[in-house]
Amino acid sequence: MRTALVIGTGLIGTSAALALVQRGVVVHLADHDPEQARTAAALGAGTDEAPEGRVDLAVVAAPPAHVAGVLADAMRRGVARGYLDVASVKGGPRRELEALGLDLTAYIGTHPMSGREKSGPLAATGDLFEGRPWVLTPTRDTDTEVLNLALELVSHCRAVPVVMDADAHDRAVALVSHMPHLVSSMVAARLEHAEEAAVRLCGQGIRDVTRIAASDPRMWIDILSANPGPVADLLSDVAADLGETVEALRALQSADEAKRSEGTAGIEDVLRRGNAGQVRVPGKHGSAPRVYETVVVLIDDQPGQLARIFADAGRAGVNIEDVRIEHATGQQAGLVQLSVEPKAAAVLKEALRERGWALRQ
Repeated sequence: MRTALVIGTGLIGTSAALALVQRGVVVHLADHDPEQARTAAALGAGTDEAPEGRVDLAVVAAPPAHVAGVLADAMRRGVARGYLDVASVKGGPRRELEALGLDLTAYIGTHPMSGREKSGPLAATGDLFEGRPWVLTPTRDTDTEVLNLALELVSHCRAVPVVMDADAHDRAVALVSHMPHLVSSMVAARLEHAEEAAVRLCGQGIRDVTRIAASDPRMWIDILSANPGPVADLLSDVAADLGETVEALRALQSADEAKRSEGTAGIEDVLRRGNAGQVRVPGKHGSAPRVYETVVVLIDDQPGQLARIFADAGRAGVNIEDVRIEHATGQQAGLVQLSVEPKAAAVLKEALRERGWALRQ
């Protein structure tokens, strides 16, 4: 691939363009908002000048509701040898293109499984997709050259290609992305009018659950409008679990010992099923989940503290598998939770204590 046209210069489109430019591809940028394309160009994602002839690959990064229309226009103009989109739903756009009577041999639907809570070109990074799954949904009609162009794009973005059926993909993202986003928003909505004294008690748990609720509502309306059925089915199942959990909690308030026992069993059931589902979430680099030991270190909120901890861990020969920070309420301090291999935990603790770090249980 020598040339590409990225149509839509938001977070995903601009990030893909940055990655392509870094690999020596000449990238042309287009957007319904010319100012946004100019911003992406100023960031080094390519040029906002139109290509003089056909490019090798057109990457459509428009919202799901507009993907088919943008693709149809580009294909009718013959701007590229191959065409793909990066929308978060796949079945709907393809069916729309089929209904328009277009030849789809030069098209493949794709979806990079990566993003941020922020949107727009200023949030883009060239490494956004590194190590992340990038779904490809070819059909028997997809031209081999187009599939190869898509795989080349995924490689340039340092992502991991995953081949799926389009409708299976849409059911999967409803489960792992779209439904959780709505649930996160519902939890976060409970905080809107909560008492300030309660909100000040927010810890890492509520931050984890509500983090993705910070995303742009307009973008998510587009996404959910393109995949409403599978999401509604999953939320119906969640609603059933919620109803049963409410009944179990009410039973725990009863003076009747038998009802309290039933309530306890109901709560235990949902918690155990939650455990069983959580352990299926892939671990580091997409591998099977592993059990790590956590070493908790108290740090001051000052520049260089994290760098010192990582350097001290490196000198001790310990690899940090994951890290989380819990900020103290009302204090310029926090707890750094370092996840390490169980056999390395004792070594790390001893090394950190020797270097003056305060550890917590």
